[in-house]
Amino acid sequence: MRKALAFLTPFGRAVPPSPAALLWFGPVGAAIGFGVGGVWWLAGKAWPAAAAAAIALAADVAMTGYLHLDGLADAADGLLPPLDPERRLEAMADPSVGAFGIVTVAVVLLLRYGALSSTRAAPLVVAGLWCASRTSMAVIARNVPYARPGGLASAFVGSPHEAEPKTPAAVLGPWVAAALGAALALGLAVLGRGTHGVAALGGELVGICGVTLLARRRIGGFTGDVLGAAGVVGETVGLLVLAVKW
Repeated sequence: MRKALAFLTPFGRAVPPSPAALLWFGPVGAAIGFGVGGVWWLAGKAWPAAAAAAIALAADVAMTGYLHLDGLADAADGLLPPLDPERRLEAMADPSVGAFGIVTVAVVLLLRYGALSSTRAAPLVVAGLWCASRTSMAVIARNVPYARPGGLASAFVGSPHEAEPKTPAAVLGPWVAAALGAALALGLAVLGRGTHGVAALGGELVGICGVTLLARRRIGGFTGDVLGAAGVVGETVGLLVLAVKW
């Protein structure tokens, strides 16, 4: 859990990521989401909805250390322009941010702000959405080809030269963790807003799958940037569904 916390947040001492850290992505995501949702709820007691939404966005950025927004910007620069696969990966590895990345981040932040400012605070639903986004990252890392050998996210898939143990725990562990993460996300969404929370969770999964399929089509798999982009886009779609007037 310490490695997952160190990778997904700026808190704690930095440690190298590992495949085992993926097992804790869901619970760590739930904790981050509950923190963001709690700030949203508390800020709403003191400020108007618009200000509370902005404070919640700032809290999310602080709790994630800009990690996923950076991934979103890099993924947008690589996946959206008309480039060949090699150039897409080069664009994503470039530390500078291009027009596609800047516009995409701006649009996504605007959508998140609009969603948060137009519905009442729902900390449990936010915890469920954030849990589902991190659980999905772990599932993608385990089941989608890695598109950039030697990149940061390669630590999560392990070395291809090392034979993985075939014990039942090694085989079933990731699937059990994914199932528990999904159950936790669903339970939080239901407790937070009932069927509306479940609909938000469904919208989130559509957004995550959309980014993953785009990456698979354009670069042949995922990268660390794609994981961050999928999580942010999925959360944003989930928040927008949460804000729908029923």
